[in-house]
Amino acid sequence: MVQYHSSLVKNDLDEILEQSLPWQKLKNTTVLVTGATGMLGSYVGFTLLYLNEQFSLNIKPVFLARSEKKLEQTYGKELSKAKTLVQDVCKPISFNGKVDYIFHAAGAASPNYILSDPVGIINANVIGTQQVLELSRTHQAINTVFASTREVYGSVEGKYNINEHDMGVLDPLNPRNCYPESKRLAEALLMAYHTQYEVNFNSVRIAHTYGPGMQISGDGRVMSDFINDAVNGREILLKSDGQVERAFCYITDAVTGIFRVMLEGKPTQAYNLSNENEPVRIISLANLLQELTNSDKGVKVETGYCRAGYTNYERTALNTNRLTSLGWKPIVSLREGLARTLMAMGGK
Repeated sequence: MVQYHSSLVKNDLDEILEQSLPWQKLKNTTVLVTGATGMLGSYVGFTLLYLNEQFSLNIKPVFLARSEKKLEQTYGKELSKAKTLVQDVCKPISFNGKVDYIFHAAGAASPNYILSDPVGIINANVIGTQQVLELSRTHQAINTVFASTREVYGSVEGKYNINEHDMGVLDPLNPRNCYPESKRLAEALLMAYHTQYEVNFNSVRIAHTYGPGMQISGDGRVMSDFINDAVNGREILLKSDGQVERAFCYITDAVTGIFRVMLEGKPTQAYNLSNENEPVRIISLANLLQELTNSDKGVKVETGYCRAGYTNYERTALNTNRLTSLGWKPIVSLREGLARTLMAMGGK
């Protein structure tokens, strides 16, 4: 489990704080982070703590998670510098004091959870988002940022570069679509709360983020499974021919994008967040991980696995012009990001 005080995390946080963001907007504010022990939520939480440490901004972080033990493991002694809400995000959220900003990252995206607990997936994305929006409404928060997904676009015919208005087809009777359909409904809830209650929001449609803190055991996603094989000295198992392309974004680039949107985004807009600099074939990703771990185990291709929990789309690039217009750009290469992740996992 990644921890705030690790040297690798501190180097990542230095990189985040070096970005030309209007950090002073967070001075003396209270910021709620849901899903505060997940990869995205924990790095956002780490950033808030580090902003106080480096810039004395007097930010008051509030971390919401289901497990107090995981909060303690993730933040260590620094947890005393934040308030905690240990609860299911689907329950009403009560907090004494003003909440100024909310980053809502609670929820699961693992193909294994999508297959085993589709109702839980929907509840976290829909009921959980409504609970967050109720809190935002009653506290008149400055902004609520929702961690959405590129999967809301579904199958977009005839497009090779998807912008934020290019909505495609999703079959609601495909069990796998419990995840993107509930993310779509969550975004509709955001707009409904803005229309009816003037709640400010932004949605960040994130694609394939990875880094320290990611779940690698039993996750089911390609990056997690490959890293799990690599750090445990096993041959990397491909469940396809590996010719599909994906574009992966390192956690620090994702976090700077999230803060760009939170602090500078246009109200009610969605923003694509993806590192389109280095699309890579899955087989090439596996080979790169073996190279970085100096492994001689090789790559094994096995077909015929059940694909029920996985997306079936061919890669279509996300157009990130809206986000880059705010000043964001990804700076961590795939090789560098993988090296950092492997180091955090003990695989280098």
